[in-house]
Amino acid sequence: MSKEFSRTQRVAQQLQKELAMILQREIRDSRLGMVTISEVQVSRDLAYAKVYVTFLCVGEQTPESCLNALKEHEVHIRMLLGKQIRLRLTPEIRFVYDNTLVDGMKMSNLVSEVVSNDKMKKQAAGRGDDE
Repeated sequence: MSKEFSRTQRVAQQLQKELAMILQREIRDSRLGMVTISEVQVSRDLAYAKVYVTFLCVGEQTPESCLNALKEHEVHIRMLLGKQIRLRLTPEIRFVYDNTLVDGMKMSNLVSEVVSNDKMKKQAAGRGDDE
């Protein structure tokens, strides 16, 4: 019977859970907004983990400034992660900003705009036929 998930996928899921808990409970930095981990990709040898994050920025915070602040904590986060998980080697963490949420919102707004423009054109065409 084959496994449903590979070891790298299971490790990635566990890393995502543990990193979310560490960011929520351990990391206190006013430069960080609310951080959400959308995905973790682990290399086949489990030595590297690419962590995709999104931010809820407040005030003058930008995703770039939040990502830079998070990158300053990479070593500390890796140390805390090493205490939480039982792996021979704690993966080196690389945080990457995930802009799929922003792109999805832009796409949704464009679709809504096109639909509303189409309705307005149909209404205008309907009024023109009445006259």
